[in-house]
Order: sequence, then structure tokens, then C-alpha cells
Amino acid sequence: MTLTVAPSRPTTGSDFAILSRRITGAGLMRRRPAYYVARLSVVSLMLAGGWTAFFLIGSSWWQLVTAAFLAVTFTQVALVAHDLAHRQVFRTKRPSEIAGRIAGNLGVGMSYGWWMDKHTRHHNNPNHDDLDPDVAPEVLIWATESALGRRGLKGFITRHQAALFFPLLTLLAIDLKVSSVKALRGGVVKRRDLESALLVLHAVGYLAALFVVLSPLQAIAFLLLHQALFGVYLGMTFAPNHKGMPHPTGDEDFLRKQVLTSRNVRGGWLTDAALGGLNYQIEHHLFPGMPAPNLRKAQPIVRAHCAELGIAYEQTSLVASYRQALRHLHEVGAPARAAHARA
Repeated sequence: MTLTVAPSRPTTGSDFAILSRRITGAGLMRRRPAYYVARLSVVSLMLAGGWTAFFLIGSSWWQLVTAAFLAVTFTQVALVAHDLAHRQVFRTKRPSEIAGRIAGNLGVGMSYGWWMDKHTRHHNNPNHDDLDPDVAPEVLIWATESALGRRGLKGFITRHQAALFFPLLTLLAIDLKVSSVKALRGGVVKRRDLESALLVLHAVGYLAALFVVLSPLQAIAFLLLHQALFGVYLGMTFAPNHKGMPHPTGDEDFLRKQVLTSRNVRGGWLTDAALGGLNYQIEHHLFPGMPAPNLRKAQPIVRAHCAELGIAYEQTSLVASYRQALRHLHEVGAPARAAHARA
């Protein structure tokens, strides 16, 4: 669906400026070093503990439990890399990039530079059919006009994409690695040699650990389960945020473009921890440099400001957010199903 704007008063450039002053005045853009020391420590301990358990357990089918734990851990590492990319942790570029490459390239095997470029373009134009890489017509189709004319396997996926959404997430971790390699080979990533070396080091260390410690069959099972669960969990942290929300035309101002294309997810501290703060997607898109623990505090300010302007502010439960995304996928695939039935 196309985003339409019907504010209760004329759109002005000052709307976001007023909100920004309120947020800054509340001190919500200040760094939270104690929080990130604690969070980085916990995630590092999870990563170290998971691999320590892996080596201590040795060749055993119980390692599938370790694979599941490390899938959760890898996702938490990726969420930390997300905060680093937005400079929520460090104020300056250099330490953010150093830590981001360690977390992304070395930690989980994903190019930090490639992902940062892709994610920046998403933030600049969320849900824009032509400018947001997250809704580009690839395996899944998010715009009806892109669903027609697809044949073979792609056509089958488009017709059944709602049902295939979660199964396809099992391939997300592999897709991130393949996309990282393509970006590095294409020369579109800064510090390509460094990022390539870190990715190779991750891949060699990861595969060596699996095939030295485990039997060949156990190693393959571990790899498949770990990467599949990593992909599902990572995909589930991002899926509720924009999928099924309106698509902008390019005529909206910054405030409305970010608010109307985003969806928040209700929940307490467990939801915050599981989704890395991305459940406050509206606040995050308006203030991407805001530390994650401040997003909850910013929410009532942003919501009240939107109410003053008559801007719709979408918030729902986690389950309902997935339901809306799946409903949108099903609706987008309807013309393709109708065309296939007539053929």
C-alpha cells in the first residue's frame, strides 16, 4: 500500500525540530556507557561460554543444543553490531568501525561495511520501493507490481510467500554471507582487504572447530542447525518493523516518512532484550544514534508529539506484527496466484 499523509495541520519542517528539542532536552541522546559495558560483557561471555562448552562437550549429538545457544548468541552479536554502526556505543567513527568489524566480520561472518551501507540506505528511505534495499524484489516480493511475471521457482515462491516466509528465514544467515562476499568482490566496501581477511579467519576457524571436534555427520548437522536458527532469529528481529506498513511516495517530510512506515512492538524488558531495542522502531528511525536503553523513555514523548500532529503511530504485539507482515505477503502474491490459476 502507498503511504498517504493527512496531518491535522500543515506539514512543516519544524515538526521534527520541535520533537528533536524535546528529546534532547530530556537527555535521551546522551551515551549510556555503563549499559553498553554490561551488554557487551554479557554478549562476550555468551560467545566465549558457548564455544567453551562446544570444546568441552566434544563429539556428541548434545552439541545440537550448543548450536541453538550459539544461534541466539550470534544474533545478539549482530544486534550489537547494529548499535555500533549507528554510533550508539561510541561517539566517534573509528572505534565504532573497529568494534563493528570484530563483531560482524570476525564474530558472525558478515561484512560490517556492506551491511552498514545497505542499512543506511534503508534508514534514509524506509519501505521505498526503489530506494530501500530491504524491500527490493528478490526472493520475497513486497510490492504487488513486482509479483507478476515471475516464473519457475521464483514464481512458486511469490505465490506462496506468506507460507514460506519463516522457512526461508533459515537461509538468511547464508544469504548474508554470500551477499558479503559479493560486495567485497565488487569493491563496494571500504577496507576490503581487512574485511576479507576477517571473514576468512571467521570461516576457517568456524569450520575447523566443527570438523576437528565433531564427526563429519555431527559437524554438518551442527552447521545446518546453527545457521538456520541464526537466520530465523535474526530475521524475526527485523520482520516486525516495517513489513506490511505503507510505502512512501517521496513527498513526505522526514518525521512522517519515518513514523508512518514503522511499527513498534509492545513488551517489557524481555522483548527489549530479545529484539535488541528494535521493538521501538519508530523512535529508532527518528533518532538512530539514540542508545537502545533510551528508546523506551523516548516513546511517550514521540507518541504524544505524533498525537498533537495527527500522525498515526502504529504499535502492536509481537505476534500481531508477524500476522500483519504475513497478511501483506499473502495479499501481494494474490495477483500472481490468480494469473497462475488462469494459465
